[in-house]
Amino acid sequence: MSLAGKTYWLVGASEGLGEALARALASEGAHLVLSARSEAKLAALAASLPKARIAPLDVTDAASVAAAAAEAGPLDGVVYLAGYYDPMKAQSWNTEAVEQMCAVNFTGGLHVLGETVPAFVAKDAGHIVLIGSLAGYRGLPGSIGYGASKAALMHMGETLYADLHKTGVKVQTINPGFIATRLTAKNAFKMPQLMSPEVAADHVVKAMKSTRFETAFPKPFAWLFSLARFTPRALWLKLFSKV
Repeated sequence: MSLAGKTYWLVGASEGLGEALARALASEGAHLVLSARSEAKLAALAASLPKARIAPLDVTDAASVAAAAAEAGPLDGVVYLAGYYDPMKAQSWNTEAVEQMCAVNFTGGLHVLGETVPAFVAKDAGHIVLIGSLAGYRGLPGSIGYGASKAALMHMGETLYADLHKTGVKVQTINPGFIATRLTAKNAFKMPQLMSPEVAADHVVKAMKSTRFETAFPKPFAWLFSLARFTPRALWLKLFSKV
């Protein structure tokens, strides 16, 4: 699948994986609409790319998303990358932080899908890419809020695929492991197979060009999570007892 000449809306594009993916897609010849809260960061990124424009938004605000979607105009695809993370155990529950993670990681995705899915369905063409996480496969220590919100987004991808896989609308979930960003910098533990945003973006582009519905990386770390549903709970928790 060629991405050249196609217009993709990247939601969560101002830094980290989003910024790296914008650069990677631009090198593939894609036209880009870049969205996030930081207009200044988006403008600087767009200025460095050949075919990019910006549509700032706050994914937690449905009206803001609707306005950005109108500004984006007709699309060939959308990539939902927006994410928020605070490491949190049940013993230090913070309702405000949990709700913020769910609002950005899942509900924000619903706002964006609500502005794109109907148009894709109407024209029987489009590409929906949801960026999940290995943390969404099964409950992990210290992942209150984040794991659940990513699992919800991944489940939404499953449902969209179930409805649309025999149509002209392509649906994919792409679930990365640890990426070196300001969010993972909050972790106090050693992160296996920590990737740069650029390496992760290369994985995402390769997945987007494939016919697979679901992609998890990096291997072999991702294999552990892909098989998580079949791992006895006691063994699973023992594997992550140091987190």
